[in-house]
Amino acid sequence: MNRIKTTFLLTCLTLLLVAMGSAIGGRSGMIIAFVIAGGMNFFSYWYSDKIVLKMYRAKEVSESTHPSFYNMVRRLTQQAQMPMPKVYIIPSEGPNAFATGRNPQNAAVAATEGIMRLLSEEEMEGVMAHELAHVQNRDTLISTVAATIAGAIAMLGNMLQWAAIFGGGNSDEEEGGGLLGGLAMAFIAPIAAMLIQMAVSRSREYLADEAGAKICGKPLALASALRKLQMGVQAAPMQEATPATSHMFIVNPLAGSSMMKLFSTHPPMEERIARLEALQAKGLS
Repeated sequence: MNRIKTTFLLTCLTLLLVAMGSAIGGRSGMIIAFVIAGGMNFFSYWYSDKIVLKMYRAKEVSESTHPSFYNMVRRLTQQAQMPMPKVYIIPSEGPNAFATGRNPQNAAVAATEGIMRLLSEEEMEGVMAHELAHVQNRDTLISTVAATIAGAIAMLGNMLQWAAIFGGGNSDEEEGGGLLGGLAMAFIAPIAAMLIQMAVSRSREYLADEAGAKICGKPLALASALRKLQMGVQAAPMQEATPATSHMFIVNPLAGSSMMKLFSTHPPMEERIARLEALQAKGLS
């Protein structure tokens, strides 16, 4: 169901992009903006892992430097029958973890020092299995596609605003008063694209929870980890975290208000835990 939902949401983004191009009055602006946004996200797709790891001062570890953590990840990758990713530790007290990399052959998983102190070994297995599931499901690719289309929509929105300000677009009465319609589209479409992009991220989190629970075989351990992380992030939010990268983490690293939860890239924690408990009750079927 979540895969169908992701496909549906990406289709909505594409249709919204086409509508924006039509509002501008032709294909040329849409194609140019899409190419620019695509180029930006192409660069991000190939180099985002290095950029993000450097941003959070992540240090690569090995079996000799951190044998317990490294061997845990290796054991989980063997259970998932996937290549061994690079393993990193982030020098932060904020309890969290994320995965990055453009495919399973070029992946990395990272955990903060705070999460390693907060969780038990079984709970850490659940968290790292969740991150490996993101790699296995190629969620980096999916989020990049969503970001590309949403970025193109935002750029077209800016173009449409300037066109309306300087008298461009369809403003004849027979066209339905295109000025106001164009301005409305310029403001509403980027917001709609952002909401759809967040919905894609939420859908992928549910999939990673389910797949991660199956990799480690301990859905209740992952559920317990999520409970602790929810409280842990409130007590010690990551000072280094940014809204642009918050969707990468297993839980939102930013401690926000209740209003901000509406715009969160992560599903409600209670729903994630309930789904994991239901999975345990079904016997991981």
